[in-house]
Amino acid sequence: MKYALAMAIMAIALLVAAQERVATPDKPVPRAVAAAVPLLTVNGPIGPATADYIARGLHKAANEHAPLVVLQIDTPGGLDSSTRQIVKDILASVVPVAAWVAPGGARAASAGAYIVYASHVAVMAPGTNLGAATPVQMGGLPGAPQQPQPTPANPAAPQGKASEPKDATDTVRPAADAMTRKIVHDSAAYLRSLAQMRGRNVEWADSAVRDGVSLSAEEAQNQRVIDFIAADLPTLLQRAHGRTVQMSDGVARSVVSNGMRTVAMEPDWRTRLLGIITDPTVAYLLLLLGIYGIYFELMSPGFGVPGVAGSISLLLGMFALQMLPVSYAGVALIVLGFVMLVAEALLPSFGALGIGGTIAFVIGSIMLIDTDAPGFGLPVGLIATVAVVNGLFVLVMFRLALKARKRPVVSGSEELIGATGEILEASPHDAWMRLHSERWRVRSDSALHRGQRVRVTGREGLVLQVEPMAAAPTAGAAPRRSLRASGP
Repeated sequence: MKYALAMAIMAIALLVAAQERVATPDKPVPRAVAAAVPLLTVNGPIGPATADYIARGLHKAANEHAPLVVLQIDTPGGLDSSTRQIVKDILASVVPVAAWVAPGGARAASAGAYIVYASHVAVMAPGTNLGAATPVQMGGLPGAPQQPQPTPANPAAPQGKASEPKDATDTVRPAADAMTRKIVHDSAAYLRSLAQMRGRNVEWADSAVRDGVSLSAEEAQNQRVIDFIAADLPTLLQRAHGRTVQMSDGVARSVVSNGMRTVAMEPDWRTRLLGIITDPTVAYLLLLLGIYGIYFELMSPGFGVPGVAGSISLLLGMFALQMLPVSYAGVALIVLGFVMLVAEALLPSFGALGIGGTIAFVIGSIMLIDTDAPGFGLPVGLIATVAVVNGLFVLVMFRLALKARKRPVVSGSEELIGATGEILEASPHDAWMRLHSERWRVRSDSALHRGQRVRVTGREGLVLQVEPMAAAPTAGAAPRRSLRASGP
């Protein structure tokens, strides 16, 4: 009971800490004191932890009346759900957000392009690139024809007015299935709506989704995809100063940022914990650790440590997986594999259940993460290692089962057959014997007497069938001889 209570308290605390997207509001500081620009850094794939980090940063910036928030981006893409949550937070922010693709060599691909388009000010450093916003789940379908060449955007669009796409209907390849077309249509419309809201190049936004095109920093500036190029933060703050941006309440606001200092805002412990456990590899290992911990606790009850550690790991793994795009068929196959492995240890299947459980484990692991987003797949080497461990487990269980079949029976009714004991009481109608420090009623076809050694030959309920044992010759005894007295 105490273990269950401790696990429940820990699970509730972790769920509240990880799902609480907005921290407790801090006491607002006067506007005269707030002279720093928060710097949020996104480096790597975009997932639930990134969305939580940006949400907390924007909330803190609003409490401190920051004049501007700089979001430094270097990402290959990420999850659609997390990207849309970040876009919602930026659109609802009461503080202007400047998305800055930096440093040199960085990129804002796929999900990063949506975040840049949603920001009030879009900036890139020299040597960076932006685009390739086609949903990655749809890319590289086997047998699909080559996509059409990207249509160049119209560089001569009038300044201050977003250009419209030439054909806002669709240019998705004809061979694409219905689901592919739906997802591409939705993503293209989403990015076009952000471009129209911020007055940026709508035609290129459409091409970035449908054709997967990318732009360098100079090309993005020439085609009005971004506002300007800045090699460092002071240049960004200087050039962003005085720009008029449209806020979520429809009120135009002028950015005041010239000469202000920037303060890097690091993720707190809750965001770091969320980032660790929502890594697909870590979540998968937590799930396996929980399964094996509970299994060993069931096999050797009373020890406690495997059960407690396994329960906590299983809860953490399940919490992390519910925040990721998980295939429920994969989860079901993993659970089925675990059930088969447990059955292999309890039932005489001679390896059939164990082999089936290993196959279910491998297939379920491959299907577990239902996305092709970069940074959110399970390594093939990890899955292979798990398969090898399960295979060794099955071999060990099979070998132990074979050894157990060759061992003599040491307990139960079967062990009584062939056992020997001593007669305690004997009468013409009844007899009792001592066997394994127990008193048993016995029956025999031969006459029995007290102190006689007998062997059990059968059992009928609570009565044992016995037979007398041949008396062993006394050690040192010599055979009797007939002696004749010698005469004088």
